[in-house]
Amino acid sequence: MSYLFATPDETQQMLQEIGVDKIDDLFEQIPESVRRTEELDILPALSEIELDRVLNQVSAEFARHGDRTCFQGGGAYDHFIPATVDEICSRGEFYTAYTPYQAEASQGTLQAFFEFQSLIAELTGLDVANASLYEGASALAEAIIMAIRCTNRAGKVIISGSVHPEYIQTVRTYLHRHPCEIVVVDTIDGITDWQQAAQQIDDNTAAVVVQHPNFFGCLEDVQSVVDQAHAAGALAIEVFDPVSLGVINRPGDYGIDIAVAEGQSLGIPLQFGGPYLGLMACREKFVRKMPGRLIGQTTDKAGRRAFVLNFQTREQHIRRDKATSNICTNQGLMALRASVYIAQLGPEGFAELGKQCCHKANYTVEKLTEAGLGTLAYPHPFFKEFVFQFKQPVTEILEKAKAAGFNLGPELNRFEFGTGAPENSLLIAVTEKRTREEIDRLVAALKS
Repeated sequence: MSYLFATPDETQQMLQEIGVDKIDDLFEQIPESVRRTEELDILPALSEIELDRVLNQVSAEFARHGDRTCFQGGGAYDHFIPATVDEICSRGEFYTAYTPYQAEASQGTLQAFFEFQSLIAELTGLDVANASLYEGASALAEAIIMAIRCTNRAGKVIISGSVHPEYIQTVRTYLHRHPCEIVVVDTIDGITDWQQAAQQIDDNTAAVVVQHPNFFGCLEDVQSVVDQAHAAGALAIEVFDPVSLGVINRPGDYGIDIAVAEGQSLGIPLQFGGPYLGLMACREKFVRKMPGRLIGQTTDKAGRRAFVLNFQTREQHIRRDKATSNICTNQGLMALRASVYIAQLGPEGFAELGKQCCHKANYTVEKLTEAGLGTLAYPHPFFKEFVFQFKQPVTEILEKAKAAGFNLGPELNRFEFGTGAPENSLLIAVTEKRTREEIDRLVAALKS
């Protein structure tokens, strides 16, 4: 679409229509002290051929970095994406991130969302899932707000210190103006100190939050979390890794009340800035407090199956003070990708995916240790991600990896932890994409 700028005459006509003399009059409410007076330091305009040349240079640079073998973790992972995911999701009928305003007129779209909800509910072992949220961090914040509504408690929320630190930061941002106190429990050797948590949980606690596997990759004692929370009348919230559910218990198996996750692992490429996919599932008795959209199945006047928006408790539809959320859309295209991905793998494929991640991660730890490069930082079972403490400075390890074409990290010292991270430690993730040859080459490169 071409950019058609307003001529000076058109601009003047518009100003006269609204009763002002010049454009600066539109900003008179802004104090002079906070206005920027100097020109913006931006590059001059380019012709189309010059812009094409610059963008090709930038894309070539990104392509060069994309050739690196990825062992990075911390919430976004390099999983294989079957070709069918791109093929189906690029069809014109589906290729939109938005739900139509006349939703019931788009039965195909609603059916896709309904199937997504059904898959996530089955995956988590919970009764109901919504049609997606923005991403994992905000999904956790929404779950905590939902728990406050469900329990009518606004005193405190207990969060494990092994939850992703950026998720905790997002929760603090969401609840900045809320009277609820956020209590972060310390970790001991990579897992939560649940004895300390037990001392904090009381009859004013709305929710207890655990991540499993946690940010450090370790498996937590989820059943203990559920028992402690329910004993105090609080809800238990789990941040889960969807891929892990092929080999470990589902949130519903433990008695979790609300489960949330980042769905990027389910057929969504690594992207700086997203879009990603927030997952949320809960028990049926909490469904009316759930944020976002919920698609339901019914029959029309002719007795045919039809899909509808069951609950629309958003501030666009009802009074703000009665709304469950200000979530104004969902990650429709990303939810579709997740649906196609899960359906493509099937139960057996999903279990095999989890097994490969687990086996290859353990093989990597074994080889790094045998090479004398360091030790596993935390002596607990892990899934596909682990913290490894190197004997050499982390900066040297990262430089060696980069020179050999590998991406490692993130460094734990870039995050804030209450008990601190081990010195010279990296968070390393190993997915099903990594081969034995790639792992051996990584170890050899770091040992050189």
